Amino acid sequence: MISVGTDITSIQRIKKLSINDRFLDKIYTFNEIEYCNKYSNPHVHFSGKYAAKEAVKKALLSGLIAKNISLKKIEILNKSDKSPYVVIHGLNSITCKLSISHDTDYAIAFALIV
Repeated sequence: MISVGTDITSIQRIKKLSINDRFLDKIYTFNEIEYCNKYSNPHVHFSGKYAAKEAVKKALLSGLIAKNISLKKIEILNKSDKSPYVVIHGLNSITCKLSISHDTDYAIAFALIV
């Protein structure tokens, strides 16, 4: 089965929300927060990860792979070359490919479940 998801997120929206630790703890894992906070503009990276989580969630739901899943169970990590990959906690048998991009105003992500 192949399923696709996409999402676009306002970087300024995530910047405003990421000031609140409660928001960060609800959406992101410890590893994601640690990764994003290494950068001088962490909100850009939080935005990319947020768009990726939403894209993966949409692919899971539209492909009828999951009925519901919290964004925190979708973990967006990075390889040593900084390319993203997905860990879906509770759905270990799923293979998901991911692409994330961002510019000044928006972050966008595409997820492909194969």
